[in-house]
This record gives sequence, structure tokens and C-alpha cells, in this order.
Amino acid sequence: MPKTEKELRQDIVEVGKLVFQKGWVAANDGNISIRMGEDLLLCTPTGVSKGLMHPDDLIVCDMQGNKISGTKERTSEVAMHLTVYQIRPDIRSVVHAHPPVSTGYATAGKALNLALLPEVIIGLGCVPLADYGLPGTPALTDGMLPLIPKYDAIMMANHGAVCYGEDVWKAYHRMETVEHYARIAFVAHMLGGATVLPKTEVQKLFDSRTRYGVKARAGVEPGCPLVAEDIGGPEKFEVTREELIRLVDEVLAARGLA
Repeated sequence: MPKTEKELRQDIVEVGKLVFQKGWVAANDGNISIRMGEDLLLCTPTGVSKGLMHPDDLIVCDMQGNKISGTKERTSEVAMHLTVYQIRPDIRSVVHAHPPVSTGYATAGKALNLALLPEVIIGLGCVPLADYGLPGTPALTDGMLPLIPKYDAIMMANHGAVCYGEDVWKAYHRMETVEHYARIAFVAHMLGGATVLPKTEVQKLFDSRTRYGVKARAGVEPGCPLVAEDIGGPEKFEVTREELIRLVDEVLAARGLA
């Protein structure tokens, strides 16, 4: 039975709290939307912390981005959500946030595309990196256009990540997977390099998707994910003692502990 608008509003508020509590957004960052029927969009407003929203704060827009109802103003990034909905009629919700580790990869110009974790390979294939586009302008989605039909999670260069799904909870959980993947990949990177799975094992994981009820959308493109044969063995990374101390100091300072 389809959820009522009241229930959908509460879902967005709950997801907003989780995104805020996990530290994936700061201040008024991020935005969340749910498609209601074919003609309307329920979305978070601009200028409101995702952790402090009330259901009445949400606004309703049409599929051209025009506000239909609500006391607050719409975000300029609603166009990104609309682009996803236009390209992917199967999608009913979009979550955009700035999870620190995956956003760190995005600002370093690195996609999360190594074949490391079975859960990620089955569920997402990989997480590609879209070219940078100025937020609040059509350029924001230009680099995403070729990726949206093929993937359910995208990193945005120097910006953050966007995930989408059949409902807001699936979109949220995909964002959770992206950040979890990024944290594990970073730790492996710092420890000297991740051991990337070979093509034969990745194919077995793709073949198992039907058993887990996953649609075989992501991972059909060459190089998604990169397998051991693509990179010639484990990813290697060396860091000096001085560089490691500097990195630790930066993390502590960012948390107010230094």
C-alpha cells in the first residue's frame, strides 16, 4: 500500500536526522527528495539543517522545479534531483550529502572503483566520479548525465555524493554503503594497498545478484569495478612517518582534539 504524504514527510525527516547524526552534512548541507506520483516532488528546503527539520518544513514542487506549496524556499539543487528522476523512471527518491571520507576521495579526484568488498560489488558495482560542475547551475549535472542510467550511486568531484533508489530508505542505505566502502578503502590504502579481487571472483558476485534480489544495472560497464587484472596486483601506497603524523594531526585538529 503506497505511503501517505504525511508518512513520506516523516521518512524524510528521519533520514535527515540520520544523515546529520552521522556527520555526512554540516550546517544546511545536503538535500533529500521523494517523488510523489508522477507529477510532484516532496523535498527538503534550503537553509535548514537536515538534523533539525519538522515535517511541515518540507516543500512540494512540480517536475519542473516550481514550488507548489510550503512556507520555505526550495534548494537550487532540486534540478539535480529532477535530472535523476527524468533519466531513471524507476527511481522514487534521491539523497545528496557530503560524507567526509567519500567526499575526500571525490576532492582528490579518485573514484571508489576497486573490486574490494563483495557487498559493494553486488549492490553497486562501483561508485564512479562525475566531473565537477558549479552547484546551483545546470553544469552541476553535466558530468552525471552519462552515469545516472548505469549506476545507483555517484561521487561528485569537489562536492559530495548522490544516491538514489526505489524509496528514500534504499537511497539512504546506498549512501551508507558508499561511505562505509570509502572508510575501508582508505584504511587499506594507508596500510600499504588493498588486495583487489580478480575478475573470476567478481563475475561470481555479479552472477549471485539474482539470489539477493539485486537488479543487474551497475557493474556492466568495463572497468566497474576495476579487478586485479586491470591494475596488475594490489594497489600500492607509501607514506612517510612525517606525512602520517601530519595526517593524524589534521584529523585531530578537525575534531577539536589538537
